Amino acid sequence: MTTTTTNEVLTDVTTDLAPRASTDLPVLSQLDVLEAEAILVIREVTAELERPVLLFSGGKDSVVMLHLAAKAFWPAPVPFPVLHVDTGHNFPEVLAYRDATVERLGLRLEVASVQDWIDDGRLRERPDGTRNPLQTRPLLDAIARHRFDGVFGGGRRDEEKARAKERIVSLRDEFGQWDPRNQRPELWSLFNPRHRPGEHVRAFPLSNWTELDVWRYVEREGIELPDLYYAHEREVVERDGMLLAVGPWSPPRDGEAVERRRVRYRTVGDMSCTGAVESDAATVADVVAEVAATRVTERGATRADDRLSEAAMEDRKKEGYF
Repeated sequence: MTTTTTNEVLTDVTTDLAPRASTDLPVLSQLDVLEAEAILVIREVTAELERPVLLFSGGKDSVVMLHLAAKAFWPAPVPFPVLHVDTGHNFPEVLAYRDATVERLGLRLEVASVQDWIDDGRLRERPDGTRNPLQTRPLLDAIARHRFDGVFGGGRRDEEKARAKERIVSLRDEFGQWDPRNQRPELWSLFNPRHRPGEHVRAFPLSNWTELDVWRYVEREGIELPDLYYAHEREVVERDGMLLAVGPWSPPRDGEAVERRRVRYRTVGDMSCTGAVESDAATVADVVAEVAATRVTERGATRADDRLSEAAMEDRKKEGYF
């Protein structure tokens, strides 16, 4: 007759209760994790707020953010409008893409026009001709006029050091201003969009993404982007180490030679301050390989408005810039 000791019984029970490794469990890729976090942010903030809006310019980050919003609420439509702060100096290709996307998805597009503010005297043209820094007042006016209490933006922390400071859900005061010393903790991915009357929050679902993540996601999801993100020939002038497109708002200055080069754009903004980079990357795969090899951020390499001062972006964000 065989006897079983207490220790043997406990060993059997412990073995039965121990979790067993399974080869059937799905393994999430880095893009899966980033996508899940972004969709969580979009859903949580939308559920907490009454009148959210998504900033949509037709640039790659806003395109990816809108794609994520569509996935977050599918099969229902995106439950909020999109807002574009139009400098009046945008690339025609990007505006055409913006309008086609809005029509395809059946979205409501609100446009805050810098030109309107210049026409009625509330803003004045800058001596350098760029209008990117002039977007703040029209943006805040649109938020107040439509009573938006939450604004989704496509900012990423790898773009610029001021953006690296900001939380995923960021409180803005009654003047639309950001105080980097007054930010809420986001432990365990808990986001707090509560605010007092007159205040609003900015939410950045792509905060933890990098430029390479964005392009790898574009490749995986088959997302269409404006053609200027891929290599094409364009007339440019070299100014302050950047290649600026020749156009009605960025004509060549005295002594500048107009050249036709094969270029593409890493970021999209006001034509007068957004530089191109020489490139032969004509497909998404080509761009992914090119971005993986670069060591300079897209804004650091191609945005003149970020070079106005050491703290140019942080100063603008404190005033209400996105």
